[in-house]
Amino acid sequence: MPTNFPRIPVLHPSSWFRDVPFRLIWGLVWPQMMMLLCGIVISLTDIWAAGRLSADVQAAVGISFQIQVLLLVFGMALGSGGMAAVSQSMGAGRMKRAQRYVGLVLASCAGIALFVAAAVWLLRRPVLLLLQTPEEVLPEAGYMVELMLMGLPFFYVVQVGGTLFRAARQVIAPLLIVMVSCLLNVAGDLCFGLGWLGCPAFGMAGIAWSTLAANALAALLTVLFLRRGGLLSRRVVPPLRWLKAGAPYLFKVALPACVNGMLWHLGYLVMYGIAAALPDGASALAGLTAGNRIESLLYMPANAFMVTASVLVGNALGAGDRALAKRTGLALFFLSGFSMSAVAACMWPFIGDLAVFFSMESAVQTQIENYLFFNILIVPFTVSGMVMHGVMNGAGATLYPLIVNTSCIWLIRLPFGWGLAHHVLHDACGVYMAMCMSMTVQTSAMVWIFFRKDWARFALNAHAHHEHKEKA
Repeated sequence: MPTNFPRIPVLHPSSWFRDVPFRLIWGLVWPQMMMLLCGIVISLTDIWAAGRLSADVQAAVGISFQIQVLLLVFGMALGSGGMAAVSQSMGAGRMKRAQRYVGLVLASCAGIALFVAAAVWLLRRPVLLLLQTPEEVLPEAGYMVELMLMGLPFFYVVQVGGTLFRAARQVIAPLLIVMVSCLLNVAGDLCFGLGWLGCPAFGMAGIAWSTLAANALAALLTVLFLRRGGLLSRRVVPPLRWLKAGAPYLFKVALPACVNGMLWHLGYLVMYGIAAALPDGASALAGLTAGNRIESLLYMPANAFMVTASVLVGNALGAGDRALAKRTGLALFFLSGFSMSAVAACMWPFIGDLAVFFSMESAVQTQIENYLFFNILIVPFTVSGMVMHGVMNGAGATLYPLIVNTSCIWLIRLPFGWGLAHHVLHDACGVYMAMCMSMTVQTSAMVWIFFRKDWARFALNAHAHHEHKEKA
């Protein structure tokens, strides 16, 4: 990467919000909020329906979901690279280059998904044992993981395809796809999982197969809509001569994002193991799972702001406007922090009611209440940090989140979580307290990087030799 680029301008506070496209921000945010709401409805319905069956099934759903999220990091890493490359290409007016990056990302993620699913299938029982899965939960967890692996390639296409849509500012198509998937998934959970409307109740199997069918349909629609929207050309895999010039940037951005995602989600699995190893491990796991899903209601708009930051920062850097990129990042940082803090304050009085709604067992309800108490408290830091992460992704500066996130989860969250939970409090509250500590440090570090480091130097730039190779 050349080093003769101008540094990011130092902005005076009076100019922080000048020329920030607030109308465009809202136009990108609200469809993404609806998409995330549909995803949350799916997750919450899975957890709620599983909780109506038993705590073991609820814990199994949570474990399989965490493994799925961990396995998705390879695809999301490519999605981060695609987000940076496609949004910057669109900002520079390079539609053909954007199409080639879309094809490269989709083809790569499909191959990776098949490989990862096959590899984990062979090791699924050792993985569950490594995660300290309680013996009584193993049969249910094993079944859920098997079905999850069958649907992993579909899940990859849906998630990464959604990222590519948003990178090109096409947010209505993925919204329609997710709405259809949500309706199918929820109807399947209620009808074939719990036996509503006179349908046969298959219990856990009904929940698992409903998710698989919904993901398969959504994957098919994703490919069709990418073609219809002009983002995917007939020749999915770009020419070899272009790959030699364009692929290195994609993987240069994707590699730190992949390592970051892997270590971050692996840390979450270790955190689940810390909770599972407590005397009341099954209740702690069920409470952690349900609390995480409820908490996701708060992060729905925050995720939308984060992705919007990636898109608009990438567009601004692609057009060569570094000052606008920084102003946009700041605007989204403050908007997300203030708005989500207000929502968290409104949710606070209903923590107990939410716990009762998502579990019928008093021990699990207590764990849900404890989880929400600590994690709602830290919302201002968490959501603002997510926007800073989005800014770095849009700029292609995924190295910074790798360093900060990995350090905070492995040097703060997990050591303090283990110590507090097993040696001080003897309860999962120690894990939740450690989560608060790590998020405070993490967001503070990302804000310092935003103001003090030249993160825009990682952006894709159309240099003369690259232009020549691409046209060839």
